[in-house]
Amino acid sequence: MVLLQGAQHFVIDDAPFRIDAGCGDDARPVVFLLNVARFARLRFENDSNIPLRKIMISAPHPWMDWLMRTRGNGSSALHDFLSTHLAHMSFPVSVHVRQLAEQILQPPPSMEGEVRALYRNSRALDIMCLACVAMSERCEEERPRPQLVSRRRSERVRDYVLENLDKSLTIEEIAAEVGASVSSVQRHFKEHFQMTVFEFIRRERLAQACASLEREGVTIAQAAYSAGYADPSNFTVAFKKVYGVPPKFKRR
Repeated sequence: MVLLQGAQHFVIDDAPFRIDAGCGDDARPVVFLLNVARFARLRFENDSNIPLRKIMISAPHPWMDWLMRTRGNGSSALHDFLSTHLAHMSFPVSVHVRQLAEQILQPPPSMEGEVRALYRNSRALDIMCLACVAMSERCEEERPRPQLVSRRRSERVRDYVLENLDKSLTIEEIAAEVGASVSSVQRHFKEHFQMTVFEFIRRERLAQACASLEREGVTIAQAAYSAGYADPSNFTVAFKKVYGVPPKFKRR
């Protein structure tokens, strides 16, 4: 959300959020990022008389997951953010973001139909990019800087896993591949990515299975097998825990 004026007060799953940009000369526009990682209940509780001026930009999780899987080394800060339900962050609107928001609110009158939609979408993607960069920079400032060697080794573990998700991976094999002990791999990977190696493997396999359900319409049994589950019912339980709905609702 880019809130240029007014206040938004809402509750998601009993977690309250309040974003206030004020108005007039005292207005302080704000960018608010929120990750909704599973099905959630939303209730607005606005109590402000100030007219709202805002834009809302949303991106579906499968699309973000696809970007991070297929576009090389991603931002660990964004990765962590997308892994946490109701993770949120806010920061002041820059001059550039404000200009982009105003262009979305008031596109050139000469633009109509699909051209106007493309114009607005391009500005929205620019805002998303700038917001993610700002989030990564803030997380790097706030996070204690780990040793460079252990970070690079953990990134090698991550890359090796992503390249070999279709194989039966063991922690011993992964450790040998990066030239480290099993305990070192486990400890440093969790330090840098806030999850164990096998939690990461399970999540990525579920993401691939979700993408196959949505894009290729594979059966639940096929998706379960590709995610490493011998029993489709166990796959369904794990899938619903991550995505909030059973796999059948994701199937094309």
